[in-house]
Amino acid sequence: MRWPRLAKLLPFLAWLPRQTRASISRDAVVGLSGAILALPQSIAYALIAGLPPEYGLYAAIIPVLVACLWGSSWHLICGPTAAISIVLYASVSPLAVPASEDYVTLILLLTFLAGIFQWLLGMLRFGALVNFVSHSVVLGFTLGAAIVIAIGQLPSLMGITLASQATAFASLANLFEHLGEVDKASLMLGLFTLALGLLLKALVPRWPTLLIALVSGSAVAWMWPAMFAHVQRVSAFVGQLPPFSALPTDPTLVLRLLPSAVAVGMLGLVTSLSIARSIATRSQQMLDANQEVRAQGLSNIVGAFFSGSLSAGSFTRSGLSFEAGACSPLAGVFSALWVALFAVTGAQLIAQIPIPAMAGSILLISWGLIDHRGIRALFRVSRSEFVVMALTCLATLLLELQTAIYAGVLASLFFYLKRTSQPRVQQWRDGDEEVLRVGGSIFFGASHYLQVRLQRAQGLRVVIDAQQINFIDYSGVEMLHQEARRLRAQSRSLTLRHARAQVIEELNKLEGAEHCPIQFEH
Repeated sequence: MRWPRLAKLLPFLAWLPRQTRASISRDAVVGLSGAILALPQSIAYALIAGLPPEYGLYAAIIPVLVACLWGSSWHLICGPTAAISIVLYASVSPLAVPASEDYVTLILLLTFLAGIFQWLLGMLRFGALVNFVSHSVVLGFTLGAAIVIAIGQLPSLMGITLASQATAFASLANLFEHLGEVDKASLMLGLFTLALGLLLKALVPRWPTLLIALVSGSAVAWMWPAMFAHVQRVSAFVGQLPPFSALPTDPTLVLRLLPSAVAVGMLGLVTSLSIARSIATRSQQMLDANQEVRAQGLSNIVGAFFSGSLSAGSFTRSGLSFEAGACSPLAGVFSALWVALFAVTGAQLIAQIPIPAMAGSILLISWGLIDHRGIRALFRVSRSEFVVMALTCLATLLLELQTAIYAGVLASLFFYLKRTSQPRVQQWRDGDEEVLRVGGSIFFGASHYLQVRLQRAQGLRVVIDAQQINFIDYSGVEMLHQEARRLRAQSRSLTLRHARAQVIEELNKLEGAEHCPIQFEH
């Protein structure tokens, strides 16, 4: 009994003892590749979130270790992401000055609250709740977030310092008002970094193009001081391992951040599970969704106390882990350890990165966020889902980002309820019978639609072919009894044919089998 319980508390005990020297060596190399990819991304995401650059590295260490060791997927690698970072910035920037000590504390508190929400979902085995955030919502939010990120980085690309605005459109309008302040050297350096990154991505997509572009932009600025000496650099910081961070316990702050924590926590889970399932399909691995949800929550709870902002699954790093042949979650563990080594030794190098070059790199990330193929496929397959995607994208530009997530979920539910409230009904006459084959459940949302169809039926004997009806609620039961009594008063009848046992049982509960006005046929 002890071993299964221990394995449940420490899931890594199920796979760690099976590792060999060869698999560990392979995972260490894969982890190094992941760390090289994570370094520029983590710094960029910290800047997007309004955090000092070192906090991006911190978020790629402890949260990644916990998520890999306690998770279910062999290839899912977590860390800071662009979409999560922009939501963090949108949620906390109205409450404190970005990059300030108070701002960092609020970001970590928001991370902790989101982690608690995720962990509770996993403990209550509600991992399936993330399915309510449809893929179209994620596509629309990601597209909108990419646009928001790009607009937010344009001032840095142009060497302009602007106050943050509540929405993307307001930021764009503010930028147009200050176009006369553009610094040509900063713009040249940023565009060079962006152009080089796009070129490398087209020619050698498997190379660490983001890192090469960023290093090249920094090298140009260093070798041409007469032109670029005045260009602003990334803030210097002391190289160290993630420091312990105490979190505030003010109930007012907790309540203020709670709605954002739920939104960003759900977004993180949807992103992580989508990536994990996608890769598991290719690797033939069985996933435990609730264990993965618990691991995501635990990684953010623990990470918040070690200066890590909210983390979620990374498309690029997880894909790299699978494509490079990672043998186990140890690849993610090694990736975090390599990042930790760089956080201690590479602080002085990071301080040499020009802000416009970093902005060019972030624009490159924004372009990579857009799932062009997925958007085209969605347009071909489902126009209603495409509308949901478009509405979610528009909401990210017009509203606060956490509100946009809720708006997208509500739009998805609206179209889902609209579809289910009008189940497919095939209708035909067979002598004195009029048969209606109902292709869906009879619940409160669909009862009125089916009642209208029944009232239009003309046969002396109205038959419902119920073999596709899996569920009926009280509203459906009451409606069918009402229609059966109406038909009986007209010397007609209502018959359910091929009804499932549970449907018959629910219909008989209202008045008892001996008094039920509905007839049943097999």
